[in-house]
Amino acid sequence: MNKDHIQLGIAPIGWTNDDLPELGRENTWQQCLSEMALAGYQGCEIGGQYPKDIEILRKALELRKLQVCNSWFSTWFADAPLKKTLDAYLPYLRFLQGLGAKVIGCSEQSGSTQGGVTPMYGQRPQWNTLQWRKIAQGYSELAQIAEDHGMRVCLHHHMGTGIQTPVEIDRFLDATPDNVYLLFDSGHIFASEGTQQAVEYVLKKTLPRVAHIHLKDCRPHIIAEVKADNRSFLEAVKGGIFTVPGDGIIDFRPLFTEIDRSGYRGWMVVEAEQDPALANPLEYAMKARDYLRQHTGL
Repeated sequence: MNKDHIQLGIAPIGWTNDDLPELGRENTWQQCLSEMALAGYQGCEIGGQYPKDIEILRKALELRKLQVCNSWFSTWFADAPLKKTLDAYLPYLRFLQGLGAKVIGCSEQSGSTQGGVTPMYGQRPQWNTLQWRKIAQGYSELAQIAEDHGMRVCLHHHMGTGIQTPVEIDRFLDATPDNVYLLFDSGHIFASEGTQQAVEYVLKKTLPRVAHIHLKDCRPHIIAEVKADNRSFLEAVKGGIFTVPGDGIIDFRPLFTEIDRSGYRGWMVVEAEQDPALANPLEYAMKARDYLRQHTGL
């Protein structure tokens, strides 16, 4: 793959989980950044432990030769007034812009079950026509604001939300203009659909609209246990449903071929939330980096 086109990053969720603060509470944000750099990554996403003072964070990143490439941002267009999301969006967008990020990854959280006790493979949001329209309009607004700041907004399809399956991803992209992008996440597609073919299909179909990529692997035997025991998303995470590329079931080689062939320019980010007490963050970051080096040349 072309080193001038693609940069490699990693998410801090392997060190400390924002949704499950007890996972990795012992790992400081300074340790997290240092181990990211030690493992050989060029950048990272924002974690909840990171300092809110932009100058403190920027200096820490520069010392380790790291860049911020993206951050999670929750939207609430389906169930709340537009203003609720926009009031939080603009200051956070400017924060990311000040750190040099070009992308903000958003997730529509109206009705989401990812943070509760609902079974991961149970009921989740099913929006009506009006709600879908509000989501599309909201993301169109976010995209224009992002463009005005030299950035791009993308939707992170996610388990437990109303945009999880290939059909729902298609509906979202069809309803929004071309300046609304997708954050492609290999692990969430596999967890949703259960096949390599689905992962490859969604990537190939959506690549023209993909602005950011999460490389996440899955453990199918844990998926089977989660289904059998009706575990929630967070219980599944603690149980090890996700892991780094090369440690699970997904064959990333055809994905890398498709990404390279498409001319994609941007970040590929390892994002594999696990219990750091069971999956040492540095060890798994290095394992993923070795796999990427072997199969992408990056």
